[in-house]
Amino acid sequence: MKLNLQTTAFIFPGQGSQAVGMGKDLAAQYPVAKQTFDEADSILGFALSKLTAEGPAEGLNDTLNTQPALFVHSLAAHRVFSTLHPEAGPAALAGHSLGELSALAAAGACSFADGLRLVRKRAELMKRAGELAPGGMAAILNLDIPTLDKVCAEASTPDEPVQVANDNCPGQVVISGAKPAVERAMAAAKTAGAKRALPLAVSIAAHSKLMASIQDEWNEAVSAANFSALKLPVVGNVHAQPLADEAAARADIIAQMQSRVRWTESVQFLVSSGINTFVEVGTGAVLGGLVKRIADGATVLPLGTPQDFAALE
Repeated sequence: MKLNLQTTAFIFPGQGSQAVGMGKDLAAQYPVAKQTFDEADSILGFALSKLTAEGPAEGLNDTLNTQPALFVHSLAAHRVFSTLHPEAGPAALAGHSLGELSALAAAGACSFADGLRLVRKRAELMKRAGELAPGGMAAILNLDIPTLDKVCAEASTPDEPVQVANDNCPGQVVISGAKPAVERAMAAAKTAGAKRALPLAVSIAAHSKLMASIQDEWNEAVSAANFSALKLPVVGNVHAQPLADEAAARADIIAQMQSRVRWTESVQFLVSSGINTFVEVGTGAVLGGLVKRIADGATVLPLGTPQDFAALE
């Protein structure tokens, strides 16, 4: 194997990475991947495997299905790696938004089944929050975080909040909140020097105060789920620090619902810990692109298709 696992982190994607066909070739080539998709179908009570393999895209892009699909593909790929290299594991794990739950399952903090049920619940609750309190999100390019924090504070009112939701990488930040406040913040960001302010095609204001309507129910779901000790370090989204134990893992995914995804700081922490290779486990290469803009000189590899596994050997 070409990887030096002592300097490698596995990273797990969130929403936006999905694509029709994800996991299809992996399941066709590796029995453990097919078993993972079959197990997911059984747990969820519908053919998620067919939707991910064949579409339609509208069904896959529905939050209800997107989140479980990404989780299942990530865990299928992780299981393939663990089957091929049973004694090997990365030095650390991290996931972006939803991907944090994938990372926790891969680290043994929860079982695949418990993790998938929690992901499905998360998707249901976030979709409902979007219906109860419709909001918006926008990508702001080339404006620093302190300036954008100030812009959001000034664009917010008690009834119409907006905040930084995803610190993805230097020069790419996503804001989230009530649509009028997002629009005010977009205009103010341009005035403050942003290169571009692009509205995203979503009605859910993820990682913002608009998730408050479902927070109590999410807290209950996380509290009721079975968690175990983490077998590998996982860097959490909320504080960009390793989660010390299962209680810290629960607290992070509870707080994450309304908190900023500190992806830039998470990658910087991993680099400072000696990580120089990032393997994106599951669908797409979105996180790899962000890592390249955060960690100059880092090696970035995808791990979601049979070709990706072949390239590692």
